[in-house]
Amino acid sequence: MQKIRTEIVINATAATVWNILTNFDQYAAWNPFITEISGTLKTGGCLRNTMINNGKKYVFSPKVLRVEPERYFDWKGSLIIPGLFDGHHYFEIEVINDGQVKLSQGENFSGILSGMLLKQIGATTRENFVKMNMAVKQLAEQQK
Repeated sequence: MQKIRTEIVINATAATVWNILTNFDQYAAWNPFITEISGTLKTGGCLRNTMINNGKKYVFSPKVLRVEPERYFDWKGSLIIPGLFDGHHYFEIEVINDGQVKLSQGENFSGILSGMLLKQIGATTRENFVKMNMAVKQLAEQQK
């Protein structure tokens, strides 16, 4: 298994960050990486996500694994069929103090093609996580 994990400190409440991350209708307006999500964020639910990576558009339909309001949500998706290239993506919000949180965004990759594909897209995927984190930070801190 290969992992990418990014973190950022945001000067906002957990509720503010949660609302940004879960307001899928607004992703196109601010998110440079995952430009669209449709579906309902609930355990066992299915989403339809559109992302831009390495200048290419990818659409995938992950299954939501767990949702803990204002704390955590994740999903797992696969390329074509499970076991080839699977991604377990997560967002975690940890409260530092009343007006500050740490947002962690990461993905655990597995499957037969994961090593080969991550050599091609791993660095840009990490950069896109960082860009998305920065966009969340900017939006959340503007709402103060």
